[in-house]
Amino acid sequence: MTTCTLTYFDFHGGRGEDCRLALHAAGVDFEDDRVRSGWPERKPGTPFGALPVFTRDGRSISDGNAILALIGRENGMHPADLWEAARQEAIMAAVEDLRHKVERVMEEKDPAQRKIVREAMAAGMLQDLGQRFEAQLPATGFLGGDALFVADLKLFVVMKWFRSGGLDHVPATVFDNFPRLTAHYNAVAHHPAVVSWYAAKGVTV
Repeated sequence: MTTCTLTYFDFHGGRGEDCRLALHAAGVDFEDDRVRSGWPERKPGTPFGALPVFTRDGRSISDGNAILALIGRENGMHPADLWEAARQEAIMAAVEDLRHKVERVMEEKDPAQRKIVREAMAAGMLQDLGQRFEAQLPATGFLGGDALFVADLKLFVVMKWFRSGGLDHVPATVFDNFPRLTAHYNAVAHHPAVVSWYAAKGVTV
């Protein structure tokens, strides 16, 4: 019986996708509540006026990182060692900071200026962050070695966003100069739980 619900917008990406993948990889039966319409009406009923929201036993929590940490701790997908757990939480926070920075750049409406600021972001800020993520990763495998953790999924989903080529003036190859980042993406993409999730959704990774 489904006893918990993950609520997020109806698309394959963003902050809710991390949580969907984590629940699926953990083998947790959950309702995948995809908001297609009526968000303004539902927004006041969320903890902080934002999605994703995870609901279980009549209680709800918001914020993707908090949800991921809970799923991870309950299902062996977050490090038991406190230092390593904090290191991976810092990586999740850095991914969230990256999303916020990109979202601010995406607000530019003027086509000419949008091209300028996005190309500058690709050549500057994204290269700097690529180097910083690269320094946190092993040569092969996942963040913690052989086991898939929730932080791996968080990093994977944001890299999938860039690799899709969906951001105008930001090449899909923007992170290709970072071999560890590429190896990490491929390791997560080929994990059986990730493969089965996207195969069921008809999504190519």
